[in-house]
Amino acid sequence: MAAMTPAWAAEGAQVVIELFTSQGCASCPPASQVLSEFAKKPGIIALTFPVTYWDYLGWKDDLGLPAFTDRQRAYANLRGVRQLFTPQAIVNGEPSMVRSDRDSLDRNVRNARKAGAFPVQVRSTEQGDRIAIEIDAASGPETQGEVWLLPVLHKRTVAIGQGENKGQVIEYINVVRGLQRVGSWAGRAARYDIPRSTARVGEADTYVVVLQGGSKNHPARILGAAAAPGF
Repeated sequence: MAAMTPAWAAEGAQVVIELFTSQGCASCPPASQVLSEFAKKPGIIALTFPVTYWDYLGWKDDLGLPAFTDRQRAYANLRGVRQLFTPQAIVNGEPSMVRSDRDSLDRNVRNARKAGAFPVQVRSTEQGDRIAIEIDAASGPETQGEVWLLPVLHKRTVAIGQGENKGQVIEYINVVRGLQRVGSWAGRAARYDIPRSTARVGEADTYVVVLQGGSKNHPARILGAAAAPGF
């Protein structure tokens, strides 16, 4: 029987940061550096979501995916905001940093930490070519959500040849390579068994599991999260 490998589970995980960014945005490189700093802090899952709507400025983001633009737009729609911008950070499903404002992000992260651990425990284990995801029963008022698996590329260095960042070499960390819906969660303890290949999209070499309130088009608060071993 193959050994079962536990993922880093929800204990200690208090914060998920989503940074929406673009290789074609002059304001974004400092924000990527800020994200790298926060990624080193305990209890934080820091993720890069490259968007596509600045590709017309002369440089096509080779990491950008329309699904990430759609995700940022869904966050904006919930707030009644029509204009998308980069960089923007979302902390635990709540809009946070504007531009590369380290102080704003730090304040939102500290507020998230004060709220304590995520309200729902999420665990992930690997056995052979399968990933098992376990979600505990709700312990608070949130009883609806979606389970997502996010394939992630740990690091990518990009030399920008054109556009606003022409000549720069930018290092991106924890680049999300897809949004894979695993299933719905209805407040009861649940288990999901999926192929490990689900996490191996493109160049992805690790993954994160997120339990989020709302739905794909109406994302709400993040209720729980876990990362793969060695994330």
